Amino acid sequence: MKIYLYILVMAVTTYLIRAVPLTLMKKPIQNRFLKSFLHYVPAACLTAMTFPAILYATDHMVSGAVGFAVAVFLALRKKSLIVVAVAACAAVFVTEQLIKFL
Repeated sequence: MKIYLYILVMAVTTYLIRAVPLTLMKKPIQNRFLKSFLHYVPAACLTAMTFPAILYATDHMVSGAVGFAVAVFLALRKKSLIVVAVAACAAVFVTEQLIKFL
């Protein structure tokens, strides 16, 4: 029975986090600094959550860093998402195999 109470509390909390700003902010934001800050918040949050997972998802942090470097290199060269993902996975796999071999 407690689980339903926990779920209800979390649902209300999640709803309030989203609803309160919508009800309090009646007029558009005019401040250029605040607008630019809010524009970059989603990318910053996604990066802060994803980057540690990249490094710690493998057996060795080195292979995660190699995969990340390959992905960044290919992304900067404007390769497609599938190519970037497959190449990064392959780089991690090869690096893990080399580390096991050494």
